[in-house]
Amino acid sequence: MLQRIQSIWLLLAAAFAALGFKFSFYSGALLETGSPEAYAKINATSSIPLIIATTTVMVLALITIFLYKNRPLQLKLSLAGLAIQALVLFLYYKETSEFVNGTLSFTAIVQALVPLFFLLATKGISKDEKIIKESNRLR
Repeated sequence: MLQRIQSIWLLLAAAFAALGFKFSFYSGALLETGSPEAYAKINATSSIPLIIATTTVMVLALITIFLYKNRPLQLKLSLAGLAIQALVLFLYYKETSEFVNGTLSFTAIVQALVPLFFLLATKGISKDEKIIKESNRLR
């Protein structure tokens, strides 16, 4: 049943995680160079852990969409995606410590919305599971 609302939330989570490779999260002057001309941006390709974690979130969200017949596993994977995205946001924060000064990019909201999409998908999966349990009880 790909027409369920949580499929849309998971697809949006995967798409917004993929946008992290294109758009910057933070930009400013690097600490190590010391010169104000050294302007750099942080996105998902800034470090190996960020690449791995962001790719994992994308793939996990896409795989979870197609596990609609196994709702408990789908729920667990959605929560795992939420946890990994929290790790991604921590890694972004850790990368900002290398900057003398800088600011969050407007497109940082793209990465901040991914946990929201995972939460909404989890809520939809839980509702489906509750409906199935109630219908089985009535039989």
